[in-house]
Amino acid sequence: MVLLAVSKKHSISAIRMAAANGITDFGENYVAEAVGKIQQADFPAKWHFIGRIQSNKTREIAAHFDWVQTIDRIKVARRLNEQRPAALEPLQVLIQVQTDPNDQHGGIEPDAISELAAQITELPKLTLRGLMCIPKACQGKEAQRLPFKHMQHLFAELRRQYPDIDTLSMGMSKDLEAAILEGSTMVRIGTALFGPRN
Repeated sequence: MVLLAVSKKHSISAIRMAAANGITDFGENYVAEAVGKIQQADFPAKWHFIGRIQSNKTREIAAHFDWVQTIDRIKVARRLNEQRPAALEPLQVLIQVQTDPNDQHGGIEPDAISELAAQITELPKLTLRGLMCIPKACQGKEAQRLPFKHMQHLFAELRRQYPDIDTLSMGMSKDLEAAILEGSTMVRIGTALFGPRN
């Protein structure tokens, strides 16, 4: 299980304190804010981009991040691949999956996963690691578990095609227990770790 500390809107000093306590993975939603923190980081860290990807931001994302969790278009994947500096390791990527057709968080429909995965695996500067989702908020652990259960099924199907994938990123501060019960390998925790954002 990987704990991804969602550090958007939190200071580099708060991130540094988390790193001093053993956290190695940090998630950011906004490119300009994140790049400033990454450039100040004087500790070992892996940086994950977890926000919506604008096409005009792909060059900075490709140059500064280790992971991108919100791939939902082949156009974006190709831009990241083309713009990844040759001196860096391949960018680790996740396909974002839509768990509700009315949700505004982005992601592809489940039946499009296989095609996008096949396209991503042809890009040499990207490494497909798995899937992520951001379900809409709901009350009660059983209700929270339903979209995560579906995601686990989709993940298992994808692993049959690509046995090396290993990451199912799901669960945040309010639903992490439900996500873990359904097989999450990475939870994205912000408020429960850093406290309320300004």
